[in-house]
Amino acid sequence: MTEQSRPQELPARLLTDPEMIKACRARDIASVFRLVKIKAGIYPSMIGKRCGLTPSRVGEVITGRRQLQHMDVIERISDGLRIPGHMLGLARRSWETPQALGVAEREGREEQGPTQQQPVSLPGPDVDSILAVATCTSLSAATLDAFRSSIEDYWRRDDQHGGEALRPAIVGQLRYVVGLLEESRPLTIRNGLYSVAAELARLTGWTYFDARQYSQARTYFTQALQLAKETDDRQFMANVLACMSLQATYQDKPADALAFVSAAQDQARSALGTTPRVLAMLSMREAFAHATLGSRDLTHRAIGDAHRHFEQIQAGDADPSWVTYFDESKLIVDTGIAHGRLGEAATAEPLIADALRREHRANKRGRAFHAFWLARTQLDQGKLEQACQTATQALEPASAVASERVSGHLREFHEDLAPHRDEPVALAFEARLRALLPVVSGSIRP
Repeated sequence: MTEQSRPQELPARLLTDPEMIKACRARDIASVFRLVKIKAGIYPSMIGKRCGLTPSRVGEVITGRRQLQHMDVIERISDGLRIPGHMLGLARRSWETPQALGVAEREGREEQGPTQQQPVSLPGPDVDSILAVATCTSLSAATLDAFRSSIEDYWRRDDQHGGEALRPAIVGQLRYVVGLLEESRPLTIRNGLYSVAAELARLTGWTYFDARQYSQARTYFTQALQLAKETDDRQFMANVLACMSLQATYQDKPADALAFVSAAQDQARSALGTTPRVLAMLSMREAFAHATLGSRDLTHRAIGDAHRHFEQIQAGDADPSWVTYFDESKLIVDTGIAHGRLGEAATAEPLIADALRREHRANKRGRAFHAFWLARTQLDQGKLEQACQTATQALEPASAVASERVSGHLREFHEDLAPHRDEPVALAFEARLRALLPVVSGSIRP
């Protein structure tokens, strides 16, 4: 097959789209064709040409008047649209392994001479070809460690710059790791891959949550839960449910937030070796849910539980890597935010101010986020000048990170300034806002 006649591959964003994955898994060809048409711009006539079907047959499938279930037709669709075989429940298709690699492997088997070594041909320029080469290598504990190191790096960069630019790489790696699970692996390697895939799915969900794209976030959080369930990792399932609880508070669904965090705590308590740090983090998420509901006593009780668990932390605790961020500064600032959510601004202000002083400067989003909360508690107490100065301090780190969550908070603060809009400090803040965050300022009312 010449380069010109080889079918064009579908966009990676379509192949990793949860709707596409679900349609392929169910062999819902009508939905597959519709998604290919809408999201890849490949119309029925071209779909038919690629898959050996008439345009009218494709139209009948899309409208639900005909179903395609014969295996040979499914294989033609996989090959014609370049849908990886595992997505449709098929064996790896011949085109998924680069031709040059197959030739090099055969030549390697024929050449037995120890002094002659054939150079390995490079894969094609597309990502799937490169990953196909990597898939052929054996996996080890070191491979899993490399995956985990890359996830830690993603989290660091997410703190510094936001997850928008990282998301394609994260989704690509998630897709790759899930593909590795299609092949037979030793149990320890297989469980490790499930753990890595679950962490990547949660990270993807987090980037969508931070972008306030809540439907997509929940899809990936759900996938993370399913992957963690494969290895019965209840602590990690608790972590994902805690993320879903936090998202529910942002969606103004406090009852859902409480239900999610209660489920998270049940999972954590039923797990062996759940550490005090994990329990402290979950208690603080519970405090957020109660505060959003306006339940003062229950919020205070959950805050107390969080501090009690935190005091039980010992140096030798085997904390999961994903909870190590929950240090003393995080405990303090979250305590302040919980009080702030309750409207207890005077209690919240010194706590958030103390934590902000300790915040690492590399964590741009955290500094912007916590400065917003400090400004809000100051404004709630009538400290207009202080509040505007604090909010102005949030603008510089906010401008360095792509986070719709942070931008949304700054819009909220600007709206809260409406009664004071003509005051010099408010005008100065707005001018700085428009200069540093033009995207945010373009969405605020003059």
